[in-house]
Order: sequence, then structure tokens, then C-alpha cells
Amino acid sequence: MSILRLLVGLASGVLFGFGLAFSGMMDPGRVEAFLDITGPWSANLAFVLCGAVLVASIGVQISKRMRHPVLADTFNLPSGTTIDARLLCGAAIFGLGWGLAGFCPGPAVASLSLGLPIVLAFVAAMSVGMILHDRLAKSRNR
Repeated sequence: MSILRLLVGLASGVLFGFGLAFSGMMDPGRVEAFLDITGPWSANLAFVLCGAVLVASIGVQISKRMRHPVLADTFNLPSGTTIDARLLCGAAIFGLGWGLAGFCPGPAVASLSLGLPIVLAFVAAMSVGMILHDRLAKSRNR
């Protein structure tokens, strides 16, 4: 991997982390305020989502006009289009974890910079879950 690709990846991660911090998405309370429709509901997360969809849709339109990415030979796009039980279970587990903890993977990793024990515990548990999933998937494919 070239140094340029590493630097672009680092800059992208820093920009993403800054966006999460700026929008308040590193605060689990904001996520909980969006998900709690019976309490003091907050639409902040919806605005962040709309902004993300807008930026991503512009990127998708630009990428459709490109033969290959600037720093790679091919685009690495998902090939699966089937909505199956595995996808639905994964989405449910993701949603439950997000709703219970107030974190999804991106904001959780960005929140590591805060050094809070609860964030460290969440990222550790998330990492263990990811490793277990990969091991189980590999053993199932053998």
C-alpha cells in the first residue's frame, strides 16, 4: 500500500471523526434522544442522516462516471443483493446494540479519543463480537 493511500485514509478518518464530533454523534445521549419517541425527542440524528445521504449520493454519482478509483485499480463494491435471514439478523443485532448503547461502530471508535471507560468497554465488546463472527463464518465455509 502506498504512502499516499495511507495518508488519504488517515485524512478521511480524521474528517469523519470531526464530522461525528461536530454533529454530536459521539454523545450516546443524542442517539437515545432520537430513539426515545415517548420522551424529549430530538431530530438531530435525522438531520445528520440526511446530510450523510446527500454527501454519499454525490459521491456515488461521481464514482459512476469513473473507470476506477483514483488510488486503486478497481472499485470494491458489494456483490450481494439478496435480503436474507443473515442480513436481517445482522441488522437487528446492529440496531439493538445501537439502541442499547447509543453507539454504532464509527462513533464508538471516534469516541475512543475521549478515553471514557464505557466507550472502551463497548469497543472491546464490539471487537470480540466481530472476531467471533469472522471465526464462525470461516469455520462454516470450510
